[in-house]
Amino acid sequence: MSKRNKKGRDIDGVLILDKASGQSSNNALQEIKRLFGANKAGHTGSLDPLASGLLPICLGQSTKVAQFLLNDDKRYFVRGKLGEISDTGDSEGQISQFGSTQAIDEAVIKDSLKNFTGVISQIPPMFSALKKNGTPLYKLARKGIEVERKPREVSIYEIEFISIENDILTLEVSCSKGTYIRTLIEDIGKHLYCGGHVIELRRIGFAHLNIGQSKTFEEIKELSLDELDSLLIGSDEMIPNLQSIHLDNTQTADIKCGRKIQCSELSTPQKVKLYDVHKRFVGIGESNTSSEVLPKRLFV
Repeated sequence: MSKRNKKGRDIDGVLILDKASGQSSNNALQEIKRLFGANKAGHTGSLDPLASGLLPICLGQSTKVAQFLLNDDKRYFVRGKLGEISDTGDSEGQISQFGSTQAIDEAVIKDSLKNFTGVISQIPPMFSALKKNGTPLYKLARKGIEVERKPREVSIYEIEFISIENDILTLEVSCSKGTYIRTLIEDIGKHLYCGGHVIELRRIGFAHLNIGQSKTFEEIKELSLDELDSLLIGSDEMIPNLQSIHLDNTQTADIKCGRKIQCSELSTPQKVKLYDVHKRFVGIGESNTSSEVLPKRLFV
């Protein structure tokens, strides 16, 4: 393996990582940053340590597009144990018996799931990264402190029933940002009067990405720098739904200096991808109703 540059490389791109269960998102980020010898790295929204699956890692200037991915939809594979509850909502917490599962079968579950599609209200769990007066809720929860949390609306686009066997409920869930799958399983358990908690959670879809495009740390840890770099995708590929605008040399110079430019192609407010005459990605701009484009996040 090539020797890593201790000072860090100026490398841009996004690695689609398949994070391992039991690993924190920050730990995964630091491992990838070290492996690539990158001087800068960031991810696009954390996964619980219990959860595995898609975690895009942005390197170098690609961290500038991370904020535009936080609102994207996600898809999860989840297994929940019915009849038991956990103080954390998953198998890492204190488990206790709750209710009988004797009368629960596939038909009963499918009927119950109808109540959890569409726009629903969730109360965020105490074991979450949300903050109260600057302190993450999970830190308060570990001290036995519980605070009031306001319900939040999220969208569940689809819940696909896969199986129920030995009180293990297996589902695939497509949902909006901000959805807590632990809370969803808990709420389904409450609706069934038996309780439930997550025993396995895997993110298999993120925006336009799917788990088949990802690589595990184990798959890449022995690769050379050239081989690692070949796995990266461009920053602009992470935002395929934005319209592309190609600039001339004068427009490129102006936008890079922070000046707005005229663009007759645009007449409504929207974010756009900007390219120079060599088809190089310049960054993200934002248009207005006056057919002007202002710089939003630029690559230097």
